[in-house]
Amino acid sequence: MSTTLNPDTLPAMPDLHDAALAARLQALLDNKTKPQGSLGALETLALRLGLILGTEAPLLREPQLVVFAADHGLAAHGVSAYPSDVTWQMVENFLAGGAAVSVLARQHGLALTVVDCGVRHSFGHRTGLIDAKVAWGSADALQGPAMTEAQCAQALANGAALVQRLPGNALLLGEMGIGNTSAASLLMSRLTGLDIADCVGAGTGLDAAGVQRKIEVLRAVLQRHSGAQTPLQALAALGGLEIATMVGAVLQAGAERRVIVVDGFITTAAVLVAAKLRPHVLQRCVFAHRGAERGHALLLAHLQAEPLLALGLRLGEGSGAALAWPLLVSACAIVREMASFDDAGVARRSATAPVTG
Repeated sequence: MSTTLNPDTLPAMPDLHDAALAARLQALLDNKTKPQGSLGALETLALRLGLILGTEAPLLREPQLVVFAADHGLAAHGVSAYPSDVTWQMVENFLAGGAAVSVLARQHGLALTVVDCGVRHSFGHRTGLIDAKVAWGSADALQGPAMTEAQCAQALANGAALVQRLPGNALLLGEMGIGNTSAASLLMSRLTGLDIADCVGAGTGLDAAGVQRKIEVLRAVLQRHSGAQTPLQALAALGGLEIATMVGAVLQAGAERRVIVVDGFITTAAVLVAAKLRPHVLQRCVFAHRGAERGHALLLAHLQAEPLLALGLRLGEGSGAALAWPLLVSACAIVREMASFDDAGVARRSATAPVTG
């Protein structure tokens, strides 16, 4: 990937639309031993997974849950209820296996990798940690661009290279970075046209006054960077190093036809940037949940995304992606293993039977 912000250097993303495969998958689902459509959203998910993987027998292999971590210069303006040191402390918690996502990854057999994209801390060589540090945190976006173009391009390249090295056919997205709901809100506002007040929530737990201060700071950031209008310009000016690295990873995973499991608000903002660059990447995405952060529901609606879960989560880390993962496994198993009416010797619904009753 180039060291300049040129969208032409990003991976190609062909249309996955395959009417013949979709028809075969739908016929398989319709002929399982159940009333048609009775598994609801699980059938929709099964069809989507078959189309992503290009097969009538979808099987998820060696799923990779990757937590992208970085610090944010904008955190100096009180946009988070927690100090920036929590970023590196939580990375240590991930590596020690004590975070929520660590527990869920163990439970569901997900390989967990933490990526230092720009944490203000030196971790040294650690098992389970990838050093992809572009800078010691992003710059203060109220004073200038969060990243230089070269830094943003390097983060994109790091994300792509990371995915190329990972096994499996599924990438689950997670993130950690004090201040990153602000970066996500900024990107959402700029790339969707929604007012920043509609994109901002409590983040890690701000009170009402804190949310209002956050809105005022972010409105000033948007005004300062009014010229950053293209997706890559906006990403460099407003986004975080972990978000840019995630965008590179999403684009590479999409190019490789991996299933991309999108977690919460920040990961959805990264997918928003990727989709503005390569719209067909959305065909490769499964949205795990609708979180409690204010902007998330609006952002999902903008992307026309139907999340699998709605549990009121606002943790991040990839926790929602891990919680949704068993549904993906089940959807694939239904396609591959559930008997058809003919296989099981079960009579089909009578053509003259009433629809209701």
